[in-house]
Amino acid sequence: MDVYSGIVGFFQNGGVFMYPIVIVLALGLAIAVERWIYLSKTSVSNRMLWNKVTPFIQAGKFQEAVNVTSKSKAAIATILTYGLHRIKTAARRDDIEKAMEESLMEVVPRLEKRTHYLATFANVATLLGLLGTIIGLIRAFTAVAAANPAEKADMLSASISVAMNTTAFGLMVAIPLLLVHTLLQSKTTEIVDSLEMASVKFLNAIDERRKEQKTAAAGA
Repeated sequence: MDVYSGIVGFFQNGGVFMYPIVIVLALGLAIAVERWIYLSKTSVSNRMLWNKVTPFIQAGKFQEAVNVTSKSKAAIATILTYGLHRIKTAARRDDIEKAMEESLMEVVPRLEKRTHYLATFANVATLLGLLGTIIGLIRAFTAVAAANPAEKADMLSASISVAMNTTAFGLMVAIPLLLVHTLLQSKTTEIVDSLEMASVKFLNAIDERRKEQKTAAAGA
């Protein structure tokens, strides 16, 4: 109960600027949770689809592979579908690779969506805390100016202590948001790297399949 009372007292003493900081915290947490769930699902779905479609690609069954990728909403499905459709008309590896790079440019913004807001919210929380402290100090010095000289020191120290609450709370919100922002960026980078690796493996599999076809045709 003492901890709860301390938290309530800390919040109440911070003044009106504590409320916008709480709003920033709520928005940041909502985005962080949504992005984490989305990226986690994307990572799992990409891995499952790649394991499912790889045997078709290695066997040269490109139509069967297209049937699988076109029905999936996974990020890697978009890239593989572009590449598989391009195989029919492209004779060179570069043409297929360019098509897959184009699709990757469509996928990456969806992975990075809203993550950058967390860094912005962290900065906003810090600035709101500083603004609340500055306004609190202005009010404190204004009130002390008209106070009894014997009470000025005590009133000033108490007022400064209260005014610093908003800065402390702003930093308590900003630091976790920055950490979560870094974590989500790392997770996004990991997924993008896996997509690029899958694209290279796909192109290599296509090259191997074409070499096998040429060797078989030459032997016949």
